[in-house]
Amino acid sequence: MSQRYFTPELFRFLGDLAENNDRVWFQEHKKRYEQSVKEPALDFIEDFRPHLEAISPHFEANARANGGSLFRINRDTRFGKDKTPYKNNTGLHFRHEMAKDAHAPGFYLHLQPRQSFMGVGLWRPETKVAYQIREHISEHRDEWTAIMSDPAFANSFSLGGEALARPPKGFDKEDPLIEDLKRKDFIATAQLKQGEITKASFMDDFAAQCRAGAPFIRFLCDAVGVAF
Repeated sequence: MSQRYFTPELFRFLGDLAENNDRVWFQEHKKRYEQSVKEPALDFIEDFRPHLEAISPHFEANARANGGSLFRINRDTRFGKDKTPYKNNTGLHFRHEMAKDAHAPGFYLHLQPRQSFMGVGLWRPETKVAYQIREHISEHRDEWTAIMSDPAFANSFSLGGEALARPPKGFDKEDPLIEDLKRKDFIATAQLKQGEITKASFMDDFAAQCRAGAPFIRFLCDAVGVAF
């Protein structure tokens, strides 16, 4: 039986938070945050576990209130100029079991008014790992090209993130795949509409998009040497 996890109230709360981003306002509306954002997100994470296990047993849907798959709403303000204390979004990250010990790809869901999306891949790996991925692309270019051109992937996702200004050392600037080989982020995203997220079918729809992104994740797991 389908279940609606996220409602328009989640987006109303996040929109209000963006306009009232201070600790006094948040404490006054904390119960609203817990009821419309945190609790539905944790329920979604818990119920997504069997879908994720069917894709791969090496990724985790952890519904702990702290330290699990749900990102904290609090921002880390220590090093940036922006000192607003809270994020204007809620993020769910389904990490690889090796994520604490190695660079590994994952699945991500970002909920924010007019800016929601889901993502698959690996954001900003260290230089050595980025070269591993580039070499894997170069050595398995037919597989890479097949994944990129598969309608199930191409119709849902687009590659994004930052790229090097020049070809990385050891790669020919005339290589047909040079734009992919220049990438610093190996991520693919699919934009989501609020109406899609608030449907009772969203769990199944999200799982289907994760399955569409699974070959890309598998390729990156192979590249960095972790199990899929």
